Amino acid sequence: MDNSNFYVAIMAGGIGSRFWPQSRISRPKQFLDVLGTGKTLIQTTYERFAKIVPEDHIYIVTGEMYAKEMKRQLPTLQDFQIVAEPARRNTGPCVAYIAYKLAAINPDATFIVAPSDHLILDSAAFTNQIHKALDFAANQDALVTLGIKPHRPDTGYGYIQYDEDKPSGELYKVKTFTEKPNLDLAKVFLESGDFLWNSGIFIWHVQRIISAFRTHSAEISELFEGGEKIFNTDAEEAFVEKAYSLCRNISIDYAIMEHAENVYVLPSSFGWNDLGTWTSLWENHGKDYFNNAVEGEDVMLYDTQNSVVIAPKDKMVIVQGLEGYCVVDTEDVLLICRLEDEQKVKQINADVKKTKGMKFM
Repeated sequence: MDNSNFYVAIMAGGIGSRFWPQSRISRPKQFLDVLGTGKTLIQTTYERFAKIVPEDHIYIVTGEMYAKEMKRQLPTLQDFQIVAEPARRNTGPCVAYIAYKLAAINPDATFIVAPSDHLILDSAAFTNQIHKALDFAANQDALVTLGIKPHRPDTGYGYIQYDEDKPSGELYKVKTFTEKPNLDLAKVFLESGDFLWNSGIFIWHVQRIISAFRTHSAEISELFEGGEKIFNTDAEEAFVEKAYSLCRNISIDYAIMEHAENVYVLPSSFGWNDLGTWTSLWENHGKDYFNNAVEGEDVMLYDTQNSVVIAPKDKMVIVQGLEGYCVVDTEDVLLICRLEDEQKVKQINADVKKTKGMKFM
């Protein structure tokens, strides 16, 4: 397959609040080796896509404060490949920015948008599905997303319902998007057979996503219109800073995907996990005889099983009598919580920020 018109935009500006206290504003989880593989999540993600598109067609969209660390972790990156956002505005403005920027480089580009912190166990299957999605998106009037075949009623993911009666090859027209459901609704989704997990991986032709912004989020598209001769020049930074100052905070799902009529999903199975929570880390981490995922050189466990224990290299941590718990010890924060309550970590993080300021963020 000719990949000269294919590009990748890796979104790497998040702070991983559900992964607190290990993930911090100064060093979010995309820069961490959370699975103990010797590579950080952003390094693994970059290498995955370098097998699909030319390396100079990979762009990293991240916050200005992370540009230096990004270059340190990915030293082969050229400066133009690091797209620095002046502020956090969620995935809607992020996609608009990179879409207009790529359109100025190659108006016939088809590009992948993917988070920087996902786990993909079956790289060959992933590459195969991505190629199918790229071919479809490049040649059809379609906005494509990858949907993951669910194997449990998970409340931590969004869901995509597709129309089984309207296949287009292996892809299907999307009927509905649903935000993270409660457990009862998640069970209904799983039993129905026509719901998939929302992977947050999108594929589209640059002109079709720009058209979608003009139709469904005109207030965003108007901020980036007129930048064709500004993008990829010295004037880009000031132009984008002004645009972001006026952009509202909105996800690409709310801005575009839930409103567009030409959205298609490719049901996929390639060992995907968004590594967004401590349970997802526990599921994918190596474990000891008692099913504990442990990081730390001096950790001793007694009567403890099915738990996550993370400790600094130079600290002795002893845990006794826990089952199904998460224990994360950092230099300045100790978190102990039940894994089944992991969705509360984001709220705990917000509460700490509210009562203690940014000291522990």
